[in-house]
Amino acid sequence: MSALVLAVLLASSPCAAAQESGAAARCLPVREDWRTIATEDDRRRLREWRDAWQDALDDAQSAHGAEIAGQAALLEPDAALARPMPPAGDYDCRTIKLGTPSDDSLNYIAYPAFRCRISVENGVMRFTKLNGSQRPIGRLFNDNDRRLIFLGTMQLGDETRAYRYGLDRERDLAGVLERVGDGRWRLVFPYPHHESLLDVIELTP
Repeated sequence: MSALVLAVLLASSPCAAAQESGAAARCLPVREDWRTIATEDDRRRLREWRDAWQDALDDAQSAHGAEIAGQAALLEPDAALARPMPPAGDYDCRTIKLGTPSDDSLNYIAYPAFRCRISVENGVMRFTKLNGSQRPIGRLFNDNDRRLIFLGTMQLGDETRAYRYGLDRERDLAGVLERVGDGRWRLVFPYPHHESLLDVIELTP
């Protein structure tokens, strides 16, 4: 697709109209099929999301059943609600890592909240974790009426720029963004490449 054609499509999109009217928070991301962008490895991880949930819960349940139960819908695989689109803005984001692929790391870790951002520009919706030593950054794509798909990369430490998606398999991230309550969303990463079997980021305003 040429740059001119792409520009025309973006300018005529519902997102562009919403931004001009000051309603960007209700703007939908451009309908682009995430499957044409995702790597084969990430398409596989997203296909196996339920296996990742079950493996992670099975691994962590015996030692951390009370903590898992205390998270209620956040850690229930089938808790996704309709209307998954979060408004644009800044959020508190806390990460829970479930399960472990090895015996030398913990199978349940709950981190304190950091700041993250949902932004929409020219029909492109993005999620950015703003601080912390591990910062997922990437795009959100429409998928169905209960979830968005995240494709992005992990920015680490004092790095000031994120890797381009697809450049480094070990940095690539694929996840699912769902609404699990009023003013409560989660971004779930099945089978991340490091440390855990499932990462869950809770988003609250």
